[in-house]
Amino acid sequence: MNLPDCKITAQSPIETAPLPQRVVISLSQNPGAPCKPLVRKGDRVLTGQKIGDSEEFISAPVHATVSTEVSATVTIIDPGAGRHKQAIAITSDGKDEWVKLDAPVNPDELSTEEVLKRIREAGIVGLGGAVFPSHAKLSIPESTNIDTLILNGCECEPYITTDHRAMLEYGDKILSGLNIIKKVVSPDNIYIAIEDNKSDAIEHLEGLIASVGGDNCFKIVPLKTRYPTGAREMLIKVLLGREIPINGRARDIGVVVHNVSTVKAIHDAVVDGKPFIERVITVTGAVRNPKNLLVRLGTPLGNLIDYCGGIESEAVEIITSGPMTGVSQPDLNSPVTKGTSCLLVKESKPVKERGCIRCGSCLEVCPMRLEPSTLARYARAGRYDDCRRYYIEDCFNCGCCTYVCPSNIPILQYIKTAKAELARRTKSATG
Repeated sequence: MNLPDCKITAQSPIETAPLPQRVVISLSQNPGAPCKPLVRKGDRVLTGQKIGDSEEFISAPVHATVSTEVSATVTIIDPGAGRHKQAIAITSDGKDEWVKLDAPVNPDELSTEEVLKRIREAGIVGLGGAVFPSHAKLSIPESTNIDTLILNGCECEPYITTDHRAMLEYGDKILSGLNIIKKVVSPDNIYIAIEDNKSDAIEHLEGLIASVGGDNCFKIVPLKTRYPTGAREMLIKVLLGREIPINGRARDIGVVVHNVSTVKAIHDAVVDGKPFIERVITVTGAVRNPKNLLVRLGTPLGNLIDYCGGIESEAVEIITSGPMTGVSQPDLNSPVTKGTSCLLVKESKPVKERGCIRCGSCLEVCPMRLEPSTLARYARAGRYDDCRRYYIEDCFNCGCCTYVCPSNIPILQYIKTAKAELARRTKSATG
């Protein structure tokens, strides 16, 4: 689909947001097992200290993002899944005293196991939206041959500019992180995919690659700006002409895809020993001063809006992530999580959902060739097993169906609800 860019903050350098007075760190910030708390109320913690972890492989630890003592263990509601989650609240002392970090290392001197351990201990997850633990994604079975590594710098959703700015301001660290992943998966080909509306990022990375010289195997591939090209499934199809099998993974067809911000975090973890406690977030839309901010995880969303000058309109909707895939936030005290890439403030007018007119628009735009209207109908009726029969797991939540629906049916929201319920049932069945 051709969507308006609305990249208001594309030329806005990354600013460091003020240290929050209080943070709330969710113990479940990835699709795997939630963490168990490692601290209790009254415990003194330092910035970067691990405060939650799990023994499960598909999980990622969480860390304190400010220093002081733990003020409480609280319960928060995940707006995306509609479930309660345990979290740790920390009131900052303003000193930002850090835990002692591992000494910087040369990643070439580390074994693959040591690299993966550093990534895992830093709590890194995919920052392009999936938030899947990065150490698990990079733990490739010996029987699997990875021939292609793709660095995803497309960032095709309107308004969001975090990856764009990261490529311009952290380009050297991104290329360092890409070399680390190259060491782990040993691909034959490495592509850096960037949409052509980010020509400055393309030129900047080309210059950095050229300055290194030697036999560099990185190949930058400019792509036509088109939504949802940045989705893993679409990117692989556009670049390689391959399709991920039903219920399969990219590695099943010899491919690994990583987002540029994730790769930068991998550099920070492996080279500098730094845990993942902050990320770049685009704050945009109906705020007085849209910005790209480097924000500590756990910061209340309202803090970011205040720092950007406040809201311009009274009739607004607050959305985390972009307008196509994002989730409305009813509470501005909700915390920034690892998966928060954007805070979009938009003027909102009430719309009335009407009955499906069977126009077929959602079928025409679905990049996965699914039947979104059927999935929404089954989800609304609670027929979740039928949703699975119609391959709901292959939907990657692009939101194109909702965007084109003339009846204002929130198709994606119905699909997300069904996915969450199916995931809950699967978890209950497996204990």
